[in-house]
Amino acid sequence: MVAFTINGKRASANAAPDTPLLWVIREHLKLTGTKFGCGAGLCGACTVHVDGKAVKSCQTAASDVDGKSIKTIEGLSSDSSHPLQKAWVAEQVPQCGYCQSGQIMKAAELLEKNKNPSRDHIVTHMNGNICRCGTYNRIIAAIQLAAKEA
Repeated sequence: MVAFTINGKRASANAAPDTPLLWVIREHLKLTGTKFGCGAGLCGACTVHVDGKAVKSCQTAASDVDGKSIKTIEGLSSDSSHPLQKAWVAEQVPQCGYCQSGQIMKAAELLEKNKNPSRDHIVTHMNGNICRCGTYNRIIAAIQLAAKEA
């Protein structure tokens, strides 16, 4: 049994210690905004925050989050009013949309640390979160827009 806080609420899951956090979130808690991409920590589609740090949930064991605070895309805002979510729409970022929750969660970590990142800082920080549709310029523009609103 692993117990933690997720999106501000106490939760627990009866999962083996080595169960990937991704499966605890999706299968045990039924929060499906966090996506399975590659399962090998290479694409970033499964990015969530653990104690404020962006992690790839497919590579994070359930035992590693016991007693910690997790935030998923569902916890970013209850009504999609977070500046990043609004900027994603304004800049028409998604094509297929599959990677977007992971992209937004990675970007949210950046804006928590740096309220006004340069383009180069954005590119460096977002490295490792892959968008197969290639909307990288729109992702950068959305982060820049959100930084102005945050």
